[in-house]
Amino acid sequence: MQKKFFRVVFALVLAFWFGFAGFCQSAIALTDEQKLVSEVWRIVNRAYLDETFNHQNWAAVRQQILQKPISDQQAAYTAIQKMLKSLDDPFTRFLDPEQYRSLQVNTSGELTGVGLQIALNGESGKLEVVAPIAGSPADKAGIQPRDRIIQIEGTLTEKLTLDEAAAKMRGPIGSIVTLVVERDGETTPRQFQLKRDRIELNPVIAELRPATQGKSVGYLRLTQFNANAPLELARAIANLEKKGANAYILDLRNNPGGLLQAGIEIARLWLDSGTIVYTVNRQGIQGSFEALGSALTNDPLVILVNKGTASASEILAGALQDNGRANLVGETTFGKGLIQSLFELSDGSGLAVTIAKYETPHHRDINKLGIQPDRTIPSKQITRDQVATEADAQYQAALELLEKQAVVVGSV
Repeated sequence: MQKKFFRVVFALVLAFWFGFAGFCQSAIALTDEQKLVSEVWRIVNRAYLDETFNHQNWAAVRQQILQKPISDQQAAYTAIQKMLKSLDDPFTRFLDPEQYRSLQVNTSGELTGVGLQIALNGESGKLEVVAPIAGSPADKAGIQPRDRIIQIEGTLTEKLTLDEAAAKMRGPIGSIVTLVVERDGETTPRQFQLKRDRIELNPVIAELRPATQGKSVGYLRLTQFNANAPLELARAIANLEKKGANAYILDLRNNPGGLLQAGIEIARLWLDSGTIVYTVNRQGIQGSFEALGSALTNDPLVILVNKGTASASEILAGALQDNGRANLVGETTFGKGLIQSLFELSDGSGLAVTIAKYETPHHRDINKLGIQPDRTIPSKQITRDQVATEADAQYQAALELLEKQAVVVGSV
């Protein structure tokens, strides 16, 4: 009996040893390309917002990908993209080294190209314009938020990933790229020929406008939330305060967002206290960002929003609306309530992963819903030079709202 027991134990030990040895051999045998795929898999496994991974066995996805030969770096990139595509999340995406460097440059405040912020519509799968960057070739040509880009240089965009589409629109300064665009309410697609250029990303435009009803209005236009935006806006507010501004219009129309932290820091410029935004991860854990008691001004504030107001712009607009700090005028915003984190990979490429969603201080989940303005004024087709003038109905509505606030204050 003891011999039989010994033989069973010995057999189990051998089985364990050979199994362990096989596992080690498998781990050691991983190529650099397979290791990169595994690196991406681990990051998503640890950080991704949806713990069901789009209702699939995430470990099985990795196993299936690694079973096939991955011969070189490009094959690894293709395998990673296939793996991420199974999540059905256009914001979780792989960036090759060139795309990763380009994204870092973009958020640092410099850019070359046609000046379009784009996204894949989660429902239709179509390539959609979030907003053109102010003063860019796309903006001057008249491309609008929610336009759908159906062709780039003759290639159907339904065959392209988000980053492949962006890469096809990049190119040397002075070169031409042709886009075919669909627009709501129009039966015939439009064709645009855009000359690539260096995009000026000074994110703040500031002017003191003539007094109305005792109000000297500081007009601030914020075009995106890059690394420069909080400091530039703080300087603009301080300068307008010195010039006598006692009411403000903050124009966030066609602002596609950018850095989450920039949105939070800008909200703090306007708030003495209160929650700015809640973040919710896949465990349901809520983090929050609060005002720090250092508002630069308590003067009346109206914010202009439209369909191109997205992401960090919506964080800012929602924070100031829910805290009673500002009224919103314009249209329902874009509705991007997901937060991505950027990871640098071992070979210099990058990975953007949806790690959380955000909620406004009143716990409004705005993803795919947007933020409703306090006063709805539809957008009308105006030229770039007519923005914030008498021809701009939304701007005029903001001025009227500030005038009414002045009358109410004066009657108390």
